Amino acid sequence: MTQIRAAITAVNGWLPDYVLTNEELSTMVDTNDEWITTRTGIKERRILKEKGKATSDMAAEAVKGLLLKTGTKAEDIEVIIVSTITPDMTFPNTASLVCLKAGLTNAWGFDLNAACSGFIFGLETATQFITSGKYKKVILVGADMMSTIVDYTDRTTCVLFGDGAGAIMLEPTNDELGVMDTELKVNGIGAQYLNLKAGGSLRPASHETIDNKEHCLYQDGQNVFKFAVKSMADAAEAIMKRNNLTGEDIAWLVPHQANKRIIDATAHRAGLTDEKVMLNIQKYGNTTAATIPLCLWDWEKKLKKGDNLILAAFGGGFTWGSIYLKWAYDPK
Repeated sequence: MTQIRAAITAVNGWLPDYVLTNEELSTMVDTNDEWITTRTGIKERRILKEKGKATSDMAAEAVKGLLLKTGTKAEDIEVIIVSTITPDMTFPNTASLVCLKAGLTNAWGFDLNAACSGFIFGLETATQFITSGKYKKVILVGADMMSTIVDYTDRTTCVLFGDGAGAIMLEPTNDELGVMDTELKVNGIGAQYLNLKAGGSLRPASHETIDNKEHCLYQDGQNVFKFAVKSMADAAEAIMKRNNLTGEDIAWLVPHQANKRIIDATAHRAGLTDEKVMLNIQKYGNTTAATIPLCLWDWEKKLKKGDNLILAAFGGGFTWGSIYLKWAYDPK
């Protein structure tokens, strides 16, 4: 029996128009372009400023562009997964709102929260719907409006994050293409180092939580960096060894865009030169679940059918992992 695989058949991105530069940030908080660039590799990031707009709007635009790009009818989409930590509201889920705004009248779906690992966790999940044989067209969106949970008086975190959305189409193939293998992990020890303290059932919103800025992202940078460098590199190395891959076999490393130093460490462990690493952190910063699909979108024209890609990410939780996939189409 021929094995069904899940192949990425299209990718699309959407970004807000407003560009928040390091120079502008230096007027808001005690920092400067050299300090930010040296430590993170980020020069600017996009911010959704339009009143009344939220994560679902960015995700819906990415999806609508994906449908237009592929000539796919909205009613042909069967499942949609939205990976995000900045849902429009606690409920209904963001996927429902994206279906409404993008016209996906025949789809069902849900949100997935794995922080910065959200896209690769979502890709593994979406793959199962395809390989089951039941579904033919599944959309995975990584979208986050990080500007809504960032404290712009905290220079250690506000310089890192931006807003954006990226979407992919997954379809079945009988060829040796698509998602080949995954290595995904979680460890709750990370909750103390990277979190949003209030707004959940543990600490519901109150005057105290608002006054203490507990609805803004908290990060213990030193511990997060230490875990991220080791975990992303370990996962990428493990999946390459399991599939007998060397740096020469890999066309591209597609890393989560959190910090240039973390990316460099992962590439080094994988035996990859800088020329094989997808980067756009300098333009968009850390868009959390959107970074990997936005990389694929930015670099799509350089990808060729059969290319070996290693995706790697690390996020709050802690969550982390790597995916090995073969690209399924040539540049269009």
